[in-house]
Amino acid sequence: MKVKLKFLGGAKTVTGSRYLLEIDDYRILIDCGLFQGLKELRLRNWDSFPIDPSEINTVILTHAHIDHTGYLPKLVKEGFNGPIYCTFPTLELTKILLKDSGKLQEEEANYAQKKGYSKHAKAQPLYTIEDAEKVFPLLQPIEMEKEERINPSLSFTFFNAGHILGAAILKVKVKGQNQEKKIVFSGDLGRYHDPIMNPPVRIPFADILLMESTYGNRKQLTNKPEEELGLAIRETFRNGGVAVIPAFAVGRTQMILYYLHLLQQKGKIPNIPIYVDSPMAINVTKIYKDFGHYHKLCPILEEENCNPFLHKNLQYFQTQESSMSLNAIRGDAIIISASGMATGGRILHHLYNRLPNEQDSIIFVGYQAEGTRGRSILDGEKTVRMYGIDVPVKAKTFYIEGLSAHADQEELMEWAEGFTNKPKMTFLVHGEKEASESLAQRLREELDWNPIVPEYLESFELFDGI
Repeated sequence: MKVKLKFLGGAKTVTGSRYLLEIDDYRILIDCGLFQGLKELRLRNWDSFPIDPSEINTVILTHAHIDHTGYLPKLVKEGFNGPIYCTFPTLELTKILLKDSGKLQEEEANYAQKKGYSKHAKAQPLYTIEDAEKVFPLLQPIEMEKEERINPSLSFTFFNAGHILGAAILKVKVKGQNQEKKIVFSGDLGRYHDPIMNPPVRIPFADILLMESTYGNRKQLTNKPEEELGLAIRETFRNGGVAVIPAFAVGRTQMILYYLHLLQQKGKIPNIPIYVDSPMAINVTKIYKDFGHYHKLCPILEEENCNPFLHKNLQYFQTQESSMSLNAIRGDAIIISASGMATGGRILHHLYNRLPNEQDSIIFVGYQAEGTRGRSILDGEKTVRMYGIDVPVKAKTFYIEGLSAHADQEELMEWAEGFTNKPKMTFLVHGEKEASESLAQRLREELDWNPIVPEYLESFELFDGI
């Protein structure tokens, strides 16, 4: 039995996670993400898929974020029709995220057509809402920690990864004639002291390990991110401005709402209105109630006065009209909107209106990938381009350390130390080059591992003759 691995994404970048595992003639795609950020990465979404999608037998998802699921509609459109395994919350979240992604693809194509910058006579979306919906019947939910057998020689198990609702570490078991091998995919690992998600579980053994390295070169120095968030809100309030928080609808928005409610309850920030301007975030927040045993907040959600997703200062905006009405607010408010890296969605019109105002502030609460507007603003660019216009950046910007849903370098090392063996091969994925290489150095020095930072489309033979 031959086992091979090919990196179709997530190599020296934090986007486009796709790992092809070949066991003889059986092909499993682990994650199926969209590339985001730098133009050269985004263009990969339009390339022919490196393998005929109809030749892939199974897809297994670690979690619902678009950089792990967003290519599924195109994969199905091009011929994949096998099962897509995931956890129960991941199934519900993936439906919401893919429909939204299809909508954004359609809107971008219409805008390109209107402005005349498409290369085609008629601008085409990467996929549509209808394409996204064709993925749904293929989604098959599996319980955490329950071994699922694909065939006599292949099985897999999900374990809690923290990070977001339903996020999983994946362990694949390959049984040959002589021996059994374990291949572990970390997925995206969460924080050890996240206020909402449980910490990632430790896996005792792996023959082969694929480990994320998003923050492989960063130590998040503060254990009290809510204090920094409170400072930024108070400073904006003193300036008479509006605080705009770009936040992913899944995970980050819910964490921000938790901290803002806590700060208001403790009197550390004023009782000003909090507007969640993201229909997707509204739908996602409901799912936290449905899957109480997947997170820490279940008892809080039951208490009317303690629920951070439902209180008097909090308003959810669904419609485009209500979203636009927020432009008229001159001060003393907090607006949370997606996307978290300002690559699309309603956050763009808030940034378009708020960035030129010195009294307003933009508070970044998560990782900003290379090539995104969020990264440009954080890097101190004087203008950012939106809707074909260079918008001046005069608003104050903040970056709150410690609000990321990703483990930092210390936590990644702590998780790696949980292995009782040294994996035969360790691949560092889902990190920009510097982050992956920095983590690789620490793993070499402290654990005597020999990690590999793979290239895009690089292939490896893992086993031959097991």
